[in-house]
Amino acid sequence: MRRQSRGRNQDAGKRDFEQKIVEIKRVTRVVAGGKRMRFRALVVIGDKKGRVGVGLRKGADVSEAVNKSVAAAKKTMIPIKIVNDTIPHEIKFKYKSSVVFLKPAQPGTGVIAGGAIRQVLDLVGVKNVLSKMLGSSNKVNNAMATYLALSKLRSKEEMAELRK
Repeated sequence: MRRQSRGRNQDAGKRDFEQKIVEIKRVTRVVAGGKRMRFRALVVIGDKKGRVGVGLRKGADVSEAVNKSVAAAKKTMIPIKIVNDTIPHEIKFKYKSSVVFLKPAQPGTGVIAGGAIRQVLDLVGVKNVLSKMLGSSNKVNNAMATYLALSKLRSKEEMAELRK
């Protein structure tokens, strides 16, 4: 029985999803001997067909931080409900000090969003949506707020079943 090399499997996994690096920051920890520098990466991955994941991890260098973030994002992949290239209903979600408001839009509107929200919505595969970022402009909190808001979306059938 022949086993495939580990590198091939990783390449095949990367092709399934597109990834965007939303933010890379240099972070320091103060210790007795001075400061220890590391890097923090926020990565969003998605297949543009309704699945998305967000990962935030630190590493000794940028590539390590990005690789850890991609692995973390793959573990947090969730399916998103998309109806006619838009979201099924309005949603307002608060995560820490960031508030994200998402509203379905008519075909041809495009993605009206800024910052980290646009990157998450692009990778989900939503083509028509309106959004507003309220409160903080922190990229990490806005990306997480968008991710969590999308996870709370329900289809008409699910809402009807909840009412029974």
